[in-house]
Amino acid sequence: MKAEELRQMSDEQLDLTLKEMIKNVFHLRFQSATDRLETPSEIQKAKRDVARIHTIMRERKMGTRGQKPTTAA
Repeated sequence: MKAEELRQMSDEQLDLTLKEMIKNVFHLRFQSATDRLETPSEIQKAKRDVARIHTIMRERKMGTRGQKPTTAA
């Protein structure tokens, strides 16, 4: 899932998506442990999506929302 798609979601939608992704990571890890996972890179992709959602939620909380940090000179 791309960051632009996530940024267009409301806070409630993000929260639901986050819960869904965390469940997905759990199931993927379970499949990996039982040797049923076909592509191991799925776990990594799912973890990145979770991190992406956390980042967007943090941006909203801090009020930065994609702004570049300014450097003090």
